Amino acid sequence: MNGNSNGFGSAGTVAATEFVRRHHRHETGENQCSSAVVKRIKAPVPLVWSLVRRFDQPQKYKPFVSRCVAQGSLEIGSLREVDVKSGLPATTSTERLELLDDDEHILSIRIIGGDHRLKNYSSIISLHPEIIDGRPGTLVIESFVVDVPEGNTKDETCYFVEALIKCNLKSLADVSEGLAVQDRTEPIDL
Repeated sequence: MNGNSNGFGSAGTVAATEFVRRHHRHETGENQCSSAVVKRIKAPVPLVWSLVRRFDQPQKYKPFVSRCVAQGSLEIGSLREVDVKSGLPATTSTERLELLDDDEHILSIRIIGGDHRLKNYSSIISLHPEIIDGRPGTLVIESFVVDVPEGNTKDETCYFVEALIKCNLKSLADVSEGLAVQDRTEPIDL
C-alpha cells in the first residue's frame, strides 16, 4: 500500500491498512500486479462520494477523461464508454460497474475493452470519514489489479497505474476541497 506520501501518522496507517484488508480484495494472478493508493481529502465524505459515485461522469474529476457515454442506469453491470485525452497510450476504454455501495461508499469497476494496455484491469475505491484539521474529511483508498503488458515489468506497470490514480485522486481532492470551501457558511470576523 502506498500511504507514505499522504501525511499519515501511525494511527492513520493502521486504519488505512484495515480498510484495505476489509474492502480491497483482489485475486492477483502470476502475470499481474496489484497495489493501493491512499489520499486524504479536506472535504466531507458525502461531498466526495457525490463525485466518485457518478459512474456516468468520471470526467468531473478524472483529468484524462475527455468524454463518457454511459449505457443504462447506474446499477451493477452498467457499461460506460470512456474517451481518453491525447498524451496517454490509450484512446478509449469500455468499463463495467461492478459495485456501487452508497452505504459503505465503495465503487468498483472493471475494464472490459478498449484501445489501451490495461488488460484485465479492476479497481475498487472506498471512502472513509476522518477528521482533518478539526473538520470532516475523507480518507480515500483506491486499489487495483491489472495484467503486466508484454515487455514491461510488474514494477513498471504498478508505477504507471499508481501515477494515474494519484493524478485522479489529486484532482478529486482539488475539486472536492473547492466545493467544500464554497459550502462553508461560518461567519468571518471583520
